[in-house]
Amino acid sequence: MGKSLTDIAQQLKDSNKKIQLIYAFNGTGKTRLSREFKQLIAPRTDSDEGVEQTELARTKILYYNAFTEDLFSWDNDLEFDAEPKLEIQPNSFTQWVLKDQGQDGNIIVNFQRYANDKLTPKFNEGFTEVTFSLERGTDEHSGNIKISKGEESNFIWSIFYTLLEQVVTILDEPEVSDRDTDQFDQLEYVFIDDPVSSLDETHLIELAFNLAMLIKFSDFTNGKGVKFIISTHNPLFYNVLHNELGLNKKGKKEGCYLLEKFEDGSFNLNVKYGDSNKRFSYHLYLKQVLEHGIEHNQIERYHFMLLRNLYEKTASFLGYPEWSTLLDSAPGDKQGYLNRIIQFSSHRTLSSEEFSEPNEQEKRMVKLLLDNLVNNYGFWQEGEQHD
Repeated sequence: MGKSLTDIAQQLKDSNKKIQLIYAFNGTGKTRLSREFKQLIAPRTDSDEGVEQTELARTKILYYNAFTEDLFSWDNDLEFDAEPKLEIQPNSFTQWVLKDQGQDGNIIVNFQRYANDKLTPKFNEGFTEVTFSLERGTDEHSGNIKISKGEESNFIWSIFYTLLEQVVTILDEPEVSDRDTDQFDQLEYVFIDDPVSSLDETHLIELAFNLAMLIKFSDFTNGKGVKFIISTHNPLFYNVLHNELGLNKKGKKEGCYLLEKFEDGSFNLNVKYGDSNKRFSYHLYLKQVLEHGIEHNQIERYHFMLLRNLYEKTASFLGYPEWSTLLDSAPGDKQGYLNRIIQFSSHRTLSSEEFSEPNEQEKRMVKLLLDNLVNNYGFWQEGEQHD
């Protein structure tokens, strides 16, 4: 017998896992599930303008879904042919991350990473609106333009991700009295539903890697800490998170689910054993992404994440206790390679340090180390035969 979405939300709430990953086809009810879950954690009240409910939500849960985009709307002012601007509805989250924490610069960095590094947002002084222009590397720019729906979703996700990164960094401080703010001391859940599904596959992998790294960085000890629930209809996004978060390891697989909807309108949340590797060769796809970046001289920071991931998987398959052992067969300075991979693939907080991009020598290093992996370890030939 099927369950209601409220029942499913309660099932997720009753679990004490750090991460629960849900796969569901479009139209199944993922977004409605996120709202039902929020209602369980922060029930609506009859107070004026929902102030109490807003405060409770801010205390207990952060969530991102299609309705998050309702906080942003375009003012085209067609009557006077004014330049378009994206208006930001005042809310506690955007005001905190933009005004209180001054994270507008890091939001721009995150946005340009997944979009176009020439496409530049500019916030007004009160952070109530933002305009976009194409900067051409000179004093010239395009003037304000209206970005695509996909770019808009990307921008909104960048705000949420920057907020989430700040929150995780703050909560990582074990001494409550030493934290920058006490606003998130009671945070229990983060619910994310299909972030930026309009991204191309390469950038979707990068987004999934970044999110997985942030979740792994978030402290969760003895069942205490922020719990993450992520739902998606995208097999690739699911697959990357499944692998990066180690949900395929024994004892963790019950944290993966398939949300099903029946004809009578009821639902079920089934344990999803395994990932999508039976239909999709995850490690070979990452190899293809690296090869594409090498061929087109488009190596970026996240390619080092992919490279490290492939070394870890190969080492695990071959029984090496440390993935860095596989660097022994590469010509040159093993420690130098190791330092660079760790530098570009480790989680770092945007608020505390600048990010450098790989230089030409480091880009060539990616090809050298990928060749080392493919040419010297039979795991890849065997994998290609079976996949």
